[in-house]
Amino acid sequence: QVRVVESGGGLAQAGGSLRLSCVASGSVLIISAMGWYRQRPGKEREMVAYMNGGSADYVDSVKGRFTISRDIDKNAVYLQMNSLKPEDTAVYYCTANVRTDYSDDYDDFWGQGTQVTVSS
Repeated sequence: QVRVVESGGGLAQAGGSLRLSCVASGSVLIISAMGWYRQRPGKEREMVAYMNGGSADYVDSVKGRFTISRDIDKNAVYLQMNSLKPEDTAVYYCTANVRTDYSDDYDDFWGQGTQVTVSS
């Protein structure tokens, strides 16, 4: 199986920064893409930042503030979050699109989520 584990969430003040990390491990053969989603209170889960190959996409509300990066060798993805706003408060989930060593298909695997709380 594949395990996806996030870390780095916590409490920040508005205008502050946090850095999220995520590592995929286990039966990982190839990772085609990794990214971050979030679920804000009372809202549906939304894509925050996603990196497929060398191309990165961001939701409009975080453009210019958040930066996604990957370490291919470590099967890791990071989310640098600057100029945080209270509306960034959410549970942040990491996802990885993985080809495992037991399947020819690529499947999406998700972490358990990490809480980010931004105070005003």
